[in-house]
Amino acid sequence: NKHVIKNIQWTTGNNFTVERGQQQIEELISTWDIHESWLHHSEFLEEEELKDSKRYHYRACWGIPTRRKPIPQATASVYFVIVISKFKPDTSPVEVFYRLESSRLIRRPEQCQFREKWLKDIIENKIICIERL
Repeated sequence: NKHVIKNIQWTTGNNFTVERGQQQIEELISTWDIHESWLHHSEFLEEEELKDSKRYHYRACWGIPTRRKPIPQATASVYFVIVISKFKPDTSPVEVFYRLESSRLIRRPEQCQFREKWLKDIIENKIICIERL
């Protein structure tokens, strides 16, 4: 069964702002199949200037608050990079990549459907480590 990967219409380089980038990351997240018990917030981290591009780094942090533990014991972060190429026309869409905090693997939203299980795995591993201490 071939999943349709949901993606959004990414803004072009000439229309990009840090705030717009964060809004678009929120838009992308809203297409992900994540249960509503998860709460998250996103934030802009930094801008990076490279020879061939400008890169804007963001982070979204997830946790599941419960009545017993309104502040989640552990959280899971996803790091996003929005890349504006210096070689492409500024009317072309920005490129977007993300990776999970526990992984070096870099994913592209249009090639890979986000899985809630990834967040669960990060948190379960952290809780196991906390309980071992």
